[in-house]
Amino acid sequence: MTISVFDLFTIGIGPSSSHMVGPMRAARRFVETPGREGLAPPGGTDSYRAFGSLRATGKGHGSDKAILLGLEGATPELVDIEAIEQCLVTIRCN
Repeated sequence: MTISVFDLFTIGIGPSSSHMVGPMRAARRFVETPGREGLAPPGGTDSYRAFGSLRATGKGHGSDKAILLGLEGATPELVDIEAIEQCLVTIRCN
């Protein structure tokens, strides 16, 4: 298996790309995974929890924002940086 430099380094949004890119991708994958039997549908009232370093530094590093954006279908590569704050306001108000 060949790994390129593009597999190792990903441009992400901050303040901590390592705490934003992974959680955003994981949250998006969660809502897009077919056959999630027994799991609440997106938009439900379930809560989501972060663990480990994401839990310890989540808000300070933006993991909470990344998870919300990922649940809404955003990707690190295509998220509109200028629209993030308004998107988060909309998510939290609904």
